[in-house]
Amino acid sequence: MDSSSVFANIVRAPEDAILGVTVAYNKDSSPDKLNLGVGAYRTEEGKPLVLKVVRRAEQMLVNDNSRVKEYLPIVGLADFNKLSAKLIFGADSPAIQENRVTTVQCLSGTGSLRVGAEFLARHYHQLTIYIPNPTWGNHTKIFGLAGLSVKAYRYYDPATRGLDFQGLLEDLGAAPSGSIVLLHACAHNPTGVDPTIEQWEQIRQLMRSKGLLPFFDSAYQGFASGNLDADAGSVRMFVADGGECLAAQSYAKNMGLYGERVGALSIVCKTADVASRVESQLKLVIRPMYSNPPIHGASIVATILKDRDMYNEWTVELKAMADRIISMRQQLFDSLSARGTPGDWSHIIKQIGMFTFTGLNTKQVAFMTKEYHIYMTSDGRISMAGLSSRTVPHLTEAIHAAVTRVD
Repeated sequence: MDSSSVFANIVRAPEDAILGVTVAYNKDSSPDKLNLGVGAYRTEEGKPLVLKVVRRAEQMLVNDNSRVKEYLPIVGLADFNKLSAKLIFGADSPAIQENRVTTVQCLSGTGSLRVGAEFLARHYHQLTIYIPNPTWGNHTKIFGLAGLSVKAYRYYDPATRGLDFQGLLEDLGAAPSGSIVLLHACAHNPTGVDPTIEQWEQIRQLMRSKGLLPFFDSAYQGFASGNLDADAGSVRMFVADGGECLAAQSYAKNMGLYGERVGALSIVCKTADVASRVESQLKLVIRPMYSNPPIHGASIVATILKDRDMYNEWTVELKAMADRIISMRQQLFDSLSARGTPGDWSHIIKQIGMFTFTGLNTKQVAFMTKEYHIYMTSDGRISMAGLSSRTVPHLTEAIHAAVTRVD
C-alpha cells in the first residue's frame, strides 16, 4: 500500500456481479468457453447484432447536413419523448390525449429508474419501495442511493420455478398504504417468470385498493414475445383505470442500442396541470445530474418510430430476435430431455424473455465454470441470447454433469 497517496485507505471494491462474469470470461483461453452472463443479444454465430433498420436510420442522420450537435433541452428530444410514450401506453391512450403524461429522455433504463427514484425521494410522501425477490441486481442500489428505503416482496417460487403469486399478494397486501412498488412490465429479470393477464388484474386491483404507486421497469418491450403491444399489456392495464404510475423504458434490448444509452421515464398523472408541474421538478433532478441527454441514440429511435415503413421493418427484426430466443429455449429443453438429465426442465420453455432461472445452485454454477468454461451469474441465471444451436450440446453436457455430480 502506498501511504503517500491521499487515497491510500481506499479498499478494492468487488467486481459487479453481472459485469464481473464477462471479465472472468475474457481471461479464459479455452476454445470451449461460453458467456451466458451478459444481458445482450447475440446472433446464432455468437456475434453482437446491429439491426438493419438502425443502420439505415443512422445513415439518414449522417447524410442530413442540416443536423447540428447543439445541446438538447434538459428533458431531451421532443419527438423521442412523444413517440416513446405512445409506444408504451398505446397510440390511443387517454392519458396521452389528455396531456396527463410527462416523458423525459434519460440514460437508458438505469438512468430512467434513477431519475424517477430521486424525484420520488424528493416529492412523494412515502419513501419505501417494494421490489420483487429476486430482481435485477442494480435495482436495490439505484433506489437506495436515490434516498428510498428498499424492501422486498415475494415473487419467485424455487419449488415450482414459477411465480409465488400467493406470497406476492400477501406481501403487497401488508405493505403500508401509499408505498411504491417496482413491477417488471414483462420478461422478469432474472427469472423469466411473468404473471398471467388474470394475475396482473388481481395485482392491479390490490394495488389500487391500497393506494400503492406502481413503478414499471420496461426493459424488454417487444423483445419478450415479439409483440410490442402484448409486452406493454401490464402497463396499459394500470393506465386504463385512470390512476397514476411511473414507467422507465429502455431501447437497449429491443433496438440493440446498448451502448447508446437510450431510455425514457414517463410519469402518468391525474391531470395535465399536475403533469406539467411534475415535469418542472424532473428538470431540477436532471440538470445537476447530467444537464441534458445525448442526441444520437434518441434521434435513431425517433427516426424509426415516426416512419411507418421503418417502424414495420423494426417490428420484423424485433420478432426475429424474440423468436430466436424462444427457439433456443425449445432446443435446450429438448436436448436435456433427450440426454435424460434428472429433474423437470419445463420451466425453460415456460419462462419468457432473455433470461432463464435454471434452478442450478452456486456450487453447480462454479463446477460448470471450472470444468466446462461456462460463465453465468452465481444464482444460476443464464442469458438465452448467448446460446446457439452449436453450443446447446455443450451446455446440456455441463448441466447434466452438474446436477448428477454436484449437490
